[in-house]
Formats: sequence, structure tokens, C-alpha cells
Amino acid sequence: MEVSKRTSRKLRRKHTMIAWSFIAPNFLGFLIFTLVPVIFSFILAFMKWDSFNTPEYVGLQNFSKMLSDDTFWISLKNTFLYAAGVVPLTLICSLGLAVLLNQKIKGMKFFRTAFFFPYVTSLVAIAVVWSMLFHPTMGPVNRFLKWFMENPPGWISSSDWALSAIIIVSVWRGMGYYMILYLAGLQTISKEMYEAAAMDGANKWKQFIHITVPSLRSTTFFVTVMLVINCFKIFDLVQVMTDGGPGRATNVLVYHVYNEAFVKFNFGYASAIAMVLFVIVLTITVVQFKWNQYQERV
Repeated sequence: MEVSKRTSRKLRRKHTMIAWSFIAPNFLGFLIFTLVPVIFSFILAFMKWDSFNTPEYVGLQNFSKMLSDDTFWISLKNTFLYAAGVVPLTLICSLGLAVLLNQKIKGMKFFRTAFFFPYVTSLVAIAVVWSMLFHPTMGPVNRFLKWFMENPPGWISSSDWALSAIIIVSVWRGMGYYMILYLAGLQTISKEMYEAAAMDGANKWKQFIHITVPSLRSTTFFVTVMLVINCFKIFDLVQVMTDGGPGRATNVLVYHVYNEAFVKFNFGYASAIAMVLFVIVLTITVVQFKWNQYQERV
């Protein structure tokens, strides 16, 4: 009996070591490249450091500096405007595409691949191509619009339209990925529900509102959370297409962090802005989870 217990303990220990051997590489990578830099960034938010001299503790000075930093408030406003444009438009476009491509139509697989392809394409290449498309005088977009209006928008060369251009590109690129998620959700909805609704006289629109949308609540919640987080991380499109301009029209929070850290070498202040961004994203995510829990209880 004692031998059996000892053998069982050795076997459990062996299985535990095997499990840790699989987990360890990923955990060490997370520890070295994510957790430690994040902790250091939080500490640095209370420091003044230019990467050349010794860090100097300044308390809440970096945070008080934000209150009088016009660029910070402009970047914060632009980030919220970007999210307010991208999240609902991407939800509508991706769900619409998913519903259309969930039908038995000829060439369905081709269209699914075609809409998903931009998501796996190089973002730099996408930004460069769209920059040429949005050229105010030579771009195909404005050449087409001139058939309908005398003075088409200046897009990325206009402070009024630059952020809208980035929103359009972001929606175009991301809707194919979220379309796949919605397609997966649509596959789980029983066809009998639609058949019963049709027998009760419900048309396609009523079936969509009362069956499709409620059945996709969990998928929509996941998509919304991911979209919000990604919107607050936007940087690459801004960097390549507008470089934060014209003026500060497309200067978003992550781009402001980049400028403060790697252009002005104000690493302490940049870390403080990053901490504020982290708190904003965390707060919005928690609110979304609480709202989803409330909706499930209702």
C-alpha cells in the first residue's frame, strides 16, 4: 500500500514537471518581455528620466503636467473619436458581411477569403496604398467623387478629414476578421428557430432582429471588447499615413506616448501617459463586462 502511494506521488510529480516544461518557455517570455517592462513602466511614471541620466523621483509631477498639456487632451479626444467611429462601423459591416456570406451563394468561399485577406496583409503596405488612394488631387477616390461634387474632401491632407480617412481604412481592414467570428456564431444558431419564426409570419428583418442579433450577443460582446482595446492601441496607421497630422488632427494617445518617449526622450512622462491609457482601457473593459453580466440577468 505504501509502495502504491509512493508510486502515485512520483507519477503526479512527473506529470507536474511535464506540465511546467510546456508552460515555462511561454511564461518566461511573458515575464521577461511583458511583465517586467510593464512594472518598470509603472515605476517610471513617477520618475523623470531621459535614458542618459539617473532617474529622478518626481512624485505626481508627470500626472499634473498632463492637465496643462494641450497635446495630451487633443490626443485623448482623437482616440475617443477614432474608437467612436471604428467600433460601431466595424460591428455593422462585419455582421452584415457575415449574414450575407452565410447564405448558400456561388463563390462564397472566394468572397470570404477576399474580405479576410486585408487583415493578414502588411499594415504598412495597406497604409501606403490607401495614402495614394486618398491623395487630394491625384487619388482615385477624389477623382471618382468629382463626378458628384465640385470640391471633394482633402482626406489625409485636411485636418477635418484625416481622422475620418484613418477610420475608413481601419474599418476596411478589420471587418473581414470580425466577419469570421460572426460567421462562427451564425453557424451555432439552429435553423429550426428561423423556420418556426417564418411559420409565425416573421419576415427576414424580424428574424434578424429577434433571432440573429440576440443569439449573437456573446459574439458581439467579445468583438466589442477586442475592438475597443485595439482602437486605443492604434499607432501604425497614424504613423505611416499622417504622422499625427495635419497639425495634431490625428495625434492619438499611443502616438503621443511614442513622441514623448522616443522623440523627446521624456520616458517618465510617456510612462505616465501610458498608465492613464491603461486605466482608461481597463475601466472601459470592466464596464463592458458588468454591462454584459447585467444584460444576461435581464
